[in-house]
Amino acid sequence: MRGRPEPADLQPSIDGSGGATLESNVALARRIMAQESGAFALLVERYHDFVFRICFAILRHRQDAEDATQDTFSRVAKYLDRWDPRRPLEPWLATVAGNRSRSHLARRKVYAPLTDADEPESLATGHNHAADAMREEISLALGNLPDRQRIAFEYFHEQSMSYVEIARQMRCPIGTVKTLVHRARLSLIEQLRQRDVVPGNTVGTAPQHKGALK
Repeated sequence: MRGRPEPADLQPSIDGSGGATLESNVALARRIMAQESGAFALLVERYHDFVFRICFAILRHRQDAEDATQDTFSRVAKYLDRWDPRRPLEPWLATVAGNRSRSHLARRKVYAPLTDADEPESLATGHNHAADAMREEISLALGNLPDRQRIAFEYFHEQSMSYVEIARQMRCPIGTVKTLVHRARLSLIEQLRQRDVVPGNTVGTAPQHKGALK
């Protein structure tokens, strides 16, 4: 019978090149959060290629992927305490890298020179990528809402139901529905702001997401 797995702190993690690291990621994370000199640089060296490959797979542009990689590590430095050390670091890093890459994709503008041959395709492709990225960001943010807020928000913005119809469907007062929709809207905007998907001065405007949940 196999014994119980060792805690993550005692297991060497796997770096982006497939080799075992000499120091566990948990121990390294502790050094980083203790602001030990050189600790974060070691994490970047260990995982730069791993993060870059994820960013490049989404953005398909080397400079944009480098920018997203730097953005990913900036977020990691800021929110490393949110990583659960009982779990491997790599999936968490991959999630951060994917979110940052999709945010870059949503903000990307099409600057390529327009010709008779490529104008329609270039514009359509750029706008479609941005729209897809925005829909994915909003779907991720909706998934973080409390169930009642999310349901009320979807009824109101996705299905265009009135407050009266929503109140009847959810069996609650109209005032409660208005509060749920309002709080959901504010929470969504704040989440998108934190991911740099919408400008920091966006206030009280629901994201445009028709079809985002379909």
